Amino acid sequence: VQLQASGGGLVQAGGSLGLSCAASGSFLRINRMGWYRQAPGKEREMVARITSGGSTDYADSVKGRFAISRDNAENTVSLRMNSLKPEDTAVYYCNADVHRILTGTLVGMTYWGKGTLVTVSS
Repeated sequence: VQLQASGGGLVQAGGSLGLSCAASGSFLRINRMGWYRQAPGKEREMVARITSGGSTDYADSVKGRFAISRDNAENTVSLRMNSLKPEDTAVYYCNADVHRILTGTLVGMTYWGKGTLVTVSS
């Protein structure tokens, strides 16, 4: 399973950016998808997550500013980031919890995409 992220870049504080991530490969279904981020010198943290049914979960620091969405048919997840702040600067990672059938057994696995850098200047 591969997760290919796109988007990110440099933006001024108060601006907006969008991230997208597409899952491909062999899997039975994708359960939860999400975005995590890691700022320099900090641990990776959850930003936003969405289930296959559309239930969402956000970090308190981004509530009201970020919006996550997904297209189950296309196996994609997107993150719209508004009112960006310098503290949002980080490498953002796409994440997916999938079910696969391996040697006849249904297993749950978690995959990560390569990070994409978001830089917010003050």
